[in-house]
Amino acid sequence: MSGLYIDSTPSEVSQADGLHLLTFNTPNGQKVQIVLHELALLYGTRFTFTPIKLFEGTQKQDWFLRLNPNGKIPTLVDNTDNSHPVPVMETTAEMLYLVEKYDRDHELSFSDPLERAQMIQWLFFWHGSGQPIQGQLIWFSKFSKEKNPQAIERFHNESLRIFGVFELHLSGKNSDGNAREYLAGNGKGRYSIADIGVWPWVAKWEFGGFTKEEMDAFPSLHAWVNRIKDREAVKEGTDDKYGKMF
Repeated sequence: MSGLYIDSTPSEVSQADGLHLLTFNTPNGQKVQIVLHELALLYGTRFTFTPIKLFEGTQKQDWFLRLNPNGKIPTLVDNTDNSHPVPVMETTAEMLYLVEKYDRDHELSFSDPLERAQMIQWLFFWHGSGQPIQGQLIWFSKFSKEKNPQAIERFHNESLRIFGVFELHLSGKNSDGNAREYLAGNGKGRYSIADIGVWPWVAKWEFGGFTKEEMDAFPSLHAWVNRIKDREAVKEGTDDKYGKMF
């Protein structure tokens, strides 16, 4: 057994053959779940997964913290070389790891440096500026025992501002006036992990407390959500087999 694993590590993790994902069906979990299903369809990439019981604190147990000191899901472990398993934490890092190692034809990424830079900037824009805001909104509006109207309003309005950034980009209003279909890539863009990194959060706008009237202000963003939702890998990657939270 690798030094990464201890006696309490579940055997389905320590003995996994190849890629193994510790996850739950939150928006963050769905990002990596979708990427894995896309790779499976494209290349036959094999993976296994363990649904983590978040509300029982499994992610804070010693065996899990050896794989991810932050104690969060999803956590990816690459057991391709069983003697040297590779754990990867943070969703954006996990998606980049997967496409750099397994997306040999750049179907979910880009070989052109400028297009790749576009992909990375939108990944990090959401990871640093969008996801934390919408996460705080959901926390204060859905899970906090004491409701704080000022905090809810702050994160609600900032989320709408960020949706507006995507709308400007997708609509082409702040560039050549030509609408885009995806976040990164030349012309209309091309589906990539930039879209996968954002979609699971934005697609749950109703759960976040946004009204239809508010979302009507973002027709290009709304069309983008609908464009992605019917992909086979998206349906598989958000299936209840990964747990049910919402």
